[in-house]
Amino acid sequence: MKDNKLTKEQQTACIEAIKHYFLTEKDELITDLSATLLLDFIWEMIGPHIYNQAIKDTHFLMSQKIEDLFVLEKPIKALTSKR
Repeated sequence: MKDNKLTKEQQTACIEAIKHYFLTEKDELITDLSATLLLDFIWEMIGPHIYNQAIKDTHFLMSQKIEDLFVLEKPIKALTSKR
């Protein structure tokens, strides 16, 4: 399974989003380090819950689509014996 890591660009965007949230919602200016530590906590402690729910949601949707395949079945004509 692929190692679940953010790219540098994704990590930077998340850190900036966290800093922006604290500034606009809580009127607190936090450092890059504080935002990084919060991101690491969310990634390790909350991320798996979000990931697992996404897997469950995907499984449910794919199961529905697989069931939809049965609509494509062709009718089978019964053989009648003529003697």
